[in-house]
Amino acid sequence: MILHTDWRHIPASARNTVAALGNFDGVHRGHVHLLETLRMARPDHPLSVVTFDPHPRTLFRPQDPPFRLMLPDVRAAALGSQGVEHVFQIPFDAEFSRLSADRFVNDVLVKGLGVAHVACGADFAFGHRRHGNTDRLEALLVPHGIGLTIVPQLVDDGGPISSSRIRRLLQEGYPERAAEELGRLWSITGPVMHGDQRGRLLGFPTANIPLTQHLEPARGVYAARVTLPDGRVIPGVANIGRRPTINDGRESRLEVHLFDFNEDLYGQTLSVALIALLREEKKFSGLDELKTQIAADAAQARSILAD
Repeated sequence: MILHTDWRHIPASARNTVAALGNFDGVHRGHVHLLETLRMARPDHPLSVVTFDPHPRTLFRPQDPPFRLMLPDVRAAALGSQGVEHVFQIPFDAEFSRLSADRFVNDVLVKGLGVAHVACGADFAFGHRRHGNTDRLEALLVPHGIGLTIVPQLVDDGGPISSSRIRRLLQEGYPERAAEELGRLWSITGPVMHGDQRGRLLGFPTANIPLTQHLEPARGVYAARVTLPDGRVIPGVANIGRRPTINDGRESRLEVHLFDFNEDLYGQTLSVALIALLREEKKFSGLDELKTQIAADAAQARSILAD
């Protein structure tokens, strides 16, 4: 997979692809369905994705809390694992947001990327103030000999699979149900930062990873699996929240204790997959009660992860 971040200067080798349009946050089963439909419709061209960073919602609603299911580099890697050969990650800034629907098609898709065919969901909207819809998209592509495949949403017993539905499941504390929608475990990926080492004093040293732009799931304690940079997967117990017992007044963070592990992880990038919520965030009477509860949480997580 090759990542392109400048749509105005695309090499000839990356032109003439069949392109799926969308944000692809999470690269969930619905996204995979879209990619597979496009691949089957036009197997004669390389598969690509046209997406955006930052997410348009970040520009238009900066007051909203972080909501991303995955960060851009993880998204690109996930798309590559689905057979996407080129990811066109368009910088979405104020100038680009003012691009009309006509110019998005003519300047970006036709001239900039030179796509051979396009696919999107039925609700895809584009251009300034989202004035463009699929009918307009088709009308603009046809004169250039570019076809359009409109792919219905993938539906299960709960309705259409969507990024917003997955976010809601995570915020309600159901990572296992979110994993079913995603087609894989949901993970938070980031570098290990220095903390206050209070976990070490409690007998449970933790790796501290900032949430940055990730969605904050339900606060509490989770059974988790941690993937190291070398590919090893280590079971552990994770806490997401503001640590009310310690009451340090900081923003929510992810702390994960890796079972039977004693290596230096500072500066390394970890991927922490949430398996199951063990309990919600709670304030304890003191550090002794907290230490007892952490031991119980760790034992419960070990039991779940051993199954």
